[in-house]
Amino acid sequence: MLPEVAMWMHRRTGAAADWPVDELVAAKGRTRISVVLPARNEQATVGTIVTAIRRDLMERVPLVDEIVVIDSCSTDATALVASAAGAEVYHQESVLPRLPLLSGKGEALWKSLAVTSGDLIVFVDADLRSFGSHFVSGLLGPLLTDPTVEYVKGCYDRPFISGSTLTEGGGGRVTELVARPLINLHWPQLAGVMQPLGGEYAGRRSLLERLPFVTGYGVELGLLLDVLDSAGLDAIAQVDLGRRVHSHQSTEALGAMSSQIMLTAWSRLQRHGRMLPLEAPATALTQFRRLGDGHDVRVSDVQVDERPPMIEIPDYLFGSRSLPA
Repeated sequence: MLPEVAMWMHRRTGAAADWPVDELVAAKGRTRISVVLPARNEQATVGTIVTAIRRDLMERVPLVDEIVVIDSCSTDATALVASAAGAEVYHQESVLPRLPLLSGKGEALWKSLAVTSGDLIVFVDADLRSFGSHFVSGLLGPLLTDPTVEYVKGCYDRPFISGSTLTEGGGGRVTELVARPLINLHWPQLAGVMQPLGGEYAGRRSLLERLPFVTGYGVELGLLLDVLDSAGLDAIAQVDLGRRVHSHQSTEALGAMSSQIMLTAWSRLQRHGRMLPLEAPATALTQFRRLGDGHDVRVSDVQVDERPPMIEIPDYLFGSRSLPA
């Protein structure tokens, strides 16, 4: 690890308990705070998360100003559950409807900038179990108390749950097998970021609206690399949120996710002047599944689409907001 990274970790790593909620309310002043949950088929968990944030950080203390759920083409009752719990719900396709439709988690996050009003925006995944409102208050701590911090990543222990079996430290497979090696190879300044792909993070609108958003699973890595490039390492902080439990995807699905993360890294290596590619990378992923005595060949397109900085979108500049779902 580079000496500057060790110094950054000492200076910029904290824990949620370092910032009591009452102190954050006093530090908030006139700052508006939005919490955003991108959600697709998360009816089992989204209501509990919204309820906890509303109860603890809006009703008990006036810290959060709005909770927004971006419903990403759910086929279950995600939107109804989130709305009943007190969130403003927007269907992803209804936000900035004059733009061509794209899909993915990053698309939902990007579009949330157009329907929120916060100076600070906190992103929280909607599939978390055993959620605590300290996930939100912890991420806000550095932003509300240190004006030089612009972007905050959550870090946590990630157990792996398979059926009734729980393995401590077994989660975050794509992080450990793909993202962390890539970061240490090409962006060693970020080697101290413990959860580079974690879905809980926060930033200043003035920064987020000037960054491009990868529309798929590479969004967290793309944002982290672009923040480093545009604002520098010292603009980033990380906060220990304890333990994060969520649903897990199949190995096959993680293969597609890994491909998008690698393509995102490729795009940033090229864009930030860290390599000169001789040809464009392929975007077809071939996978195999046992079928009888042979194998079923599955080919999927893992191309990474990208939205430009929101500040460049005319409807955003004119203050256009879509109506809630």
